[in-house]
Amino acid sequence: MSRYMVSNSRFLVPNIFDNCRFFSEKKITPQKQIDPRRVFKVYRFPGILANEKPKVETFEVDVSTCGKMVLDAMIKIKDMDPTFTFRRSCREGICGSCAVNLQGRNCLACITQIPQSKTMSLYPIPHMYVIRDLVVDMTHFFKGYASIRPYLVRKTQGPLGQQQYAQSVKDSLKMNGLYECVLCSCCATACPSYWWNGRRFLGPASLLHAYRWVIDSRDEDTEQRLKDLRDDFKAFRCHTIMNCSLDCPKGLHPAQAIAKLKLLISGMEKKPSPEIDPMKLASSGDWKKKCGC
Repeated sequence: MSRYMVSNSRFLVPNIFDNCRFFSEKKITPQKQIDPRRVFKVYRFPGILANEKPKVETFEVDVSTCGKMVLDAMIKIKDMDPTFTFRRSCREGICGSCAVNLQGRNCLACITQIPQSKTMSLYPIPHMYVIRDLVVDMTHFFKGYASIRPYLVRKTQGPLGQQQYAQSVKDSLKMNGLYECVLCSCCATACPSYWWNGRRFLGPASLLHAYRWVIDSRDEDTEQRLKDLRDDFKAFRCHTIMNCSLDCPKGLHPAQAIAKLKLLISGMEKKPSPEIDPMKLASSGDWKKKCGC
């Protein structure tokens, strides 16, 4: 006879009531109420023309009267002191404007929750010339980004704006985790190699975008792109410290993209051929008919 049956041929039924009793009697400890008052130690600098030294100013903010994000607390501080200056725009982690250094870590203020710490520090992102308070000069960062030519280069193309370039789903998936970068510079300003060699090393964000355009199956300027990066400093000053991947507020992996880019630059790997011809929709006839538009 089966071990699940008794002599009267009935199934044994577990005593579920005992289990219910066990869970019902389990004590639920209430969460400890945390004081909503937070002390923000904020970096203040009125600008180079003011002829004043930078200082740290303290603000006490009741976070129960504002939103849950660091940007909400920063807006609350600006209500207390209208001279407090910072960048912001989208509030959704898309524009990359509100990058700050919170508690020693780079983040986007609009998508970072206010920590539970009683006291917290708020500084501009490091390795940047400070214009005023938390606003830094991004000129050098965007100059490096522009140098990688962040746009599609075609040697064979039709009239601009009158056709589309075909790309397979598999080729498109290769750019996942690359095009989501919002150029907030959290990764670059957390990278010691960028601190040490900022004049010649492009930094994680620019190199991530460089790989994004190199690997794009629709781009036809791969050789020149890799030749431009074949330098002792531009890409190979990355020492895989991994701060870039740790501090990226979008959860991207710039270090991995740079490692793959190095393989292509050194010739250890080759860019695969496109699965489908990018000019497939414009090779013959009306491209609108071929794509079903």
